[in-house]
Amino acid sequence: MMMWILNKLLIVVGSPTTVTNLAGDLPIDKPMILVSNHQGMFDIPAISIAMRKHDPKYVAKEALSKGIPSISYNLRVGGSVLINRKDGKGAIGKIANFCDYLKANNRAGVIFPEGTRTRNGKMLPFKPMGLKVMLKKMPNATVVPVALENYWHLEKFGLKPIPFGHRLKCTILPAIDRTNLSDDEVIELLEKQIRAACGE
Repeated sequence: MMMWILNKLLIVVGSPTTVTNLAGDLPIDKPMILVSNHQGMFDIPAISIAMRKHDPKYVAKEALSKGIPSISYNLRVGGSVLINRKDGKGAIGKIANFCDYLKANNRAGVIFPEGTRTRNGKMLPFKPMGLKVMLKKMPNATVVPVALENYWHLEKFGLKPIPFGHRLKCTILPAIDRTNLSDDEVIELLEKQIRAACGE
């Protein structure tokens, strides 16, 4: 309900979200890895609503555990994992444990491999370590790319104000066929497909 309200509030600033599902019906009886470009804090409610049947949980930085009403609370207590990007070893351990949780509960884990949000809408290069851990720990998971467009505009001025009139797009791309692909090849394909969907 909280994520639904956050999405609907964006209509007030003339920024409705259009969700396009090109993946069709995805299995709910196995874990899933959702891989998305990162444009800002509104990525989370967008993906949460678009993929609500799969109860998505997030790999997020520890800094988001405080200071953002509703979002910070949800990240802390809702099953997501909060990592310190400066502590690589600790982050890998937390993500590995997160994968165990996803497998045990057939949930979707969302990761933003760019590592930080774009400031101008252009995707940053993937930093694949966390994603590599997830692919290795969940070899049978469904891997789905997600392309987000125009969300970066919402935070262009630090939410003071929120710009008016940007149509937001969330596209769920077809699942990746991991057969005969190495994890590195899967990551390369994910980045390529998300860039293409965003017109890059």
